[in-house]
Amino acid sequence: MQIARETLLQSYRAMRTIRAFEERLHVEFATGEIPGFVHLYCGEEASAVGVCAHLTDNDTIASTHRGHGHCIAKGVDVGGMMAEIYGRQTGVCRGKGGSMHIADLSKGMLGANGIVGGGPPLICGAALSHKTLKDNGVAIAFYGDGASNEGFTLESLNLASVWKLPAVFVVEDNGYGEATGASYACAGTQKDRAAGFGMPYMECDGTDFFSVYETAREAIDYARSGKGPVMLHVHLSRWYGHFEGDAMTYRVAGEVAEQKEHHDCLKHFRERVTSAGLLEATALDDIDAAVADEIESSVIAAKAAPWPEDSALMADVYVKY
Repeated sequence: MQIARETLLQSYRAMRTIRAFEERLHVEFATGEIPGFVHLYCGEEASAVGVCAHLTDNDTIASTHRGHGHCIAKGVDVGGMMAEIYGRQTGVCRGKGGSMHIADLSKGMLGANGIVGGGPPLICGAALSHKTLKDNGVAIAFYGDGASNEGFTLESLNLASVWKLPAVFVVEDNGYGEATGASYACAGTQKDRAAGFGMPYMECDGTDFFSVYETAREAIDYARSGKGPVMLHVHLSRWYGHFEGDAMTYRVAGEVAEQKEHHDCLKHFRERVTSAGLLEATALDDIDAAVADEIESSVIAAKAAPWPEDSALMADVYVKY
């Protein structure tokens, strides 16, 4: 399947924006100015972008604690995200959500989630809404290999199959649930788990945008057609620790360096599209420069923005005590 030039440009820009956003946060977090925890998505960009390239604002996604990449891929404003991470009033959640709780319902982004396995139940509700309203929407849950062991997740797989929901469960398998290897903690296979719920299973190379794009298209089309849920297993690697400050002593020496050298989704994308004559290197260079300016501007604006007022503490909560 030939991908349109505009889609290729948009996809590269989204991946480059995620990479630049996360690498800048890696630097900024070390200054101590950012409150809370930060979990970076570097190395996994092709997964979020390859999936979300097939979605509209009508479609819904739920994310994880490592949610910046999913937010950017779904179209959430970068400046608003940066301000949110800095805890400022101009953030997309008015500075009260922070890194792990960014949400933008106008973009179909139900939120990043500090609860491991908290996303799959949410997208069951969203998928039921799409099915009931007959609005042709699909709901996507991104979750990790660690969250695949959670009861919430397994119950959601069952419910989605029983109700034949338009849902896709995307397992972003980076090999570690925090510091525990998936080979140690995950019994059986993800494929067998999908089969246990009568659900189609697909897998792809998460370091290859084109692999994710094509497989995600098939999975999303299947769910959107009314045939029921799908599990999409994406194999990838995160380049930074589970959280900023994680020494990663549980990883083999040279493991991350090897991933950066041979499995960089941005590097592979650039090589493939330029060698095939689909995009010019100058067009990609222009995107790199524009993204760098956008990230710089977002950091400057976030640092200059006001903190939330004390009077806003109880605003936008569901229950008041």
